[in-house]
Amino acid sequence: MKKTIITVVGKDTVGIIAKVCTFLAENNINILDISQTIVDGFFNMMMVTDTSACEKGLGEISTELKALGDMIGVVIMCQHEDIFNKMHRI
Repeated sequence: MKKTIITVVGKDTVGIIAKVCTFLAENNINILDISQTIVDGFFNMMMVTDTSACEKGLGEISTELKALGDMIGVVIMCQHEDIFNKMHRI
């Protein structure tokens, strides 16, 4: 299993989850866990995904998700689980 952490942050609008999840489904990326909140009109979502069935590399997935985020007005970041853990440890 290749776990990847995807974060989505921005002003809340209709369809953010649908568009991100559609991209993931079209690329055979399975959502293992998902958490989302909206605070004072700002949307925040974090997903743990499995990219092992995806034919694209992490760099390509990350670039395409960034472009999707630009299109819908949010910031989408995609990181391998190991990098995320090292960046966020205390």
